Amino acid sequence: MRLLCFQAKRFWWKTFEKTLAEAPTQEVAAEVRDAVVAFMHVEVGDTDPERESSVFRQALKHLKWLANKRDLRVVVLHSFTHLGGDSAPPAAAHALLERLAHRLIETGYTTHVTPFGYFNEWDLSVYGESPAKVWKQI
Repeated sequence: MRLLCFQAKRFWWKTFEKTLAEAPTQEVAAEVRDAVVAFMHVEVGDTDPERESSVFRQALKHLKWLANKRDLRVVVLHSFTHLGGDSAPPAAAHALLERLAHRLIETGYTTHVTPFGYFNEWDLSVYGESPAKVWKQI
């Protein structure tokens, strides 16, 4: 898994174009303030049964660590396969993102997952400190 994470002052997103035929048709526009925004690329190996639980735990720990650096309680998970590597099958990638979102909600975070299977328009305003922009490969 590859993650490009931001401590965002503001993040706005809107569906633009469906990229997966099996994705539900939807029009979404949403905005959050003071959030961790995680651009996530789930790779083939991340869904391997021997590795999946470790990838899940490490990603969860990273997201919570970054949120806690600024006392942020909102997290946005955005599938972003442009971070390189071999992409996991869409259904497996989506399931992992949804599982992460569910676990974050269980631990007290307000969590959003941008529309999966879509290109999205977005507008991102990020804090200036170094931890406000973090790359991680798991």
